[in-house]
Amino acid sequence: MPSVVGLLEQHELAARRRVDGLREEADRIQAELAAAEEEWQEWVIARRRVDTVLAPDSAADAGPRAAAGPRDADRQPVSRDAARPKSQVPVWREGMASSVLSVDYQRILRAVADRVRLGQGPLTCQEMAAVFGMDLVPARVEALRSKAKRLVARGWLAEPTPGRFTLAPGVAGPGDGS
Repeated sequence: MPSVVGLLEQHELAARRRVDGLREEADRIQAELAAAEEEWQEWVIARRRVDTVLAPDSAADAGPRAAAGPRDADRQPVSRDAARPKSQVPVWREGMASSVLSVDYQRILRAVADRVRLGQGPLTCQEMAAVFGMDLVPARVEALRSKAKRLVARGWLAEPTPGRFTLAPGVAGPGDGS
């Protein structure tokens, strides 16, 4: 007759394997989503460029400043990379500031950068949730994991071991000159 502890260990192992399998599937889907979002953004850019090329001759010849009204001329130019609510996470490139990210993503970068600065190694999503003062419930932790994975996919973070996040090579944390 098998022991109760042995049966519990078998069930625990099966549950852990299921969680690992689902996590792998979620990672695969996340990567697919990142690729699809990138392709979508490329099509959006292509359409905008075609719209610009096919714009009426008067606006195209005069340039974008001439088409703008006097009130528009007084406005500060808005950076194409400026963070917007519900914004996409841009792919990191040399010299890109973390200010292009939404506040939530900046917060994640700051927490990871603090860990790196203090020499404490990679950060898990549970530790992130604790740092942010969140309840350590699966929904909160998985939401952070999704955002961290998106930052990994876009080159802002690295995941040297599964579930542990650190700054990607070349990326400086908020306040570190980026």
